[in-house]
Amino acid sequence: MDLFGKDLITTQEWTKEELDAVLDLAAKMKRDRFNPRFTSLLQNKTFFMFFYNPSVRTRQSFECAATELGGHAQFLEPKAMRLKTATSAGETVEDAAKVMDRYAAGLGIRILEDKIGAYGEGDDLIREYAYWARMPVFSMAHDKYHPFQGLADIMGWAEWYGKGPGQTLDMSVLKGKKLLVTWGHGALARSWCSVQEALLIGSRYGMHVTLAHPEGYPLDPQVIEWTRANCQANGTTFEETTDVREGYVGAHVVYSRHWMSPDAYKDGEFLKQQEIERALKLTEWICDAEKMRLTDNAIFTHPMPIDRGHEVTDEVASGPRSCIYDVAENRLHVQKAVMALTMSGLL
Repeated sequence: MDLFGKDLITTQEWTKEELDAVLDLAAKMKRDRFNPRFTSLLQNKTFFMFFYNPSVRTRQSFECAATELGGHAQFLEPKAMRLKTATSAGETVEDAAKVMDRYAAGLGIRILEDKIGAYGEGDDLIREYAYWARMPVFSMAHDKYHPFQGLADIMGWAEWYGKGPGQTLDMSVLKGKKLLVTWGHGALARSWCSVQEALLIGSRYGMHVTLAHPEGYPLDPQVIEWTRANCQANGTTFEETTDVREGYVGAHVVYSRHWMSPDAYKDGEFLKQQEIERALKLTEWICDAEKMRLTDNAIFTHPMPIDRGHEVTDEVASGPRSCIYDVAENRLHVQKAVMALTMSGLL
């Protein structure tokens, strides 16, 4: 399977066989992390990391990934570059992408809610870079999707229901399991990217999917349509509820995270404080031990950072059925796998 040069903006745009290839390689890289057959795949190659938004795990994991593959990750910020914007002159995306393409072997872009003026602008920007660049372009999280998080999530869930972290990966263990993606209240106004990617990849791997949220917090209709179609293709179910407890019943994986409302943008402005004040009133929307007892001994998952005491209690987040640190670790391994397959030309 030749994935050299392939962009990754959402997992929905990759075939199931391509996703399987990534997860299989990621599992091998996790089991045999510093094997010499992996450590020179990106020798002398540079990966550009273009951060409109800061990050903890994303920068750390991508820099580690490039280093462990024998390459180098270079940190870039728009404020340190002369780029054209709606209010200032500068270099166009076409020019920037074509020049970067002459230097690097791959480009990752991270652009989230407060760096755009309307939902979809981040997605448009990444796709414009991908249009002009020949090298693979990756989303390191944007307003619509977070493909590497989705891959890390599904790998972690399969490990928990399979042979365990670091062991041979059997993705079939997730078929027929129930995934609950539920809104959590909190003091952060978060984009839809991680939860939407969870819906998409969970439904691709044969999970029954339930989406729970209060009135006024729907997700992207296109993502809902894709999720429903994925479930239908796998003979599984997709359900949506506004009941705070209903979705927990019989769940095997519980993903509780805050996301903003569709009213978060007005006249090109992100209304962050308004979103926070609105969300903080819905205190019943928290993942706690009482709700987890409704599940089928579910694991708790979250992409981090966690808004503890709002999205989930410490008892659950740090409990024996929490897979948050395994999933965080898997970001490194799935990123190494994708970078190796799309940037090295040797696999």
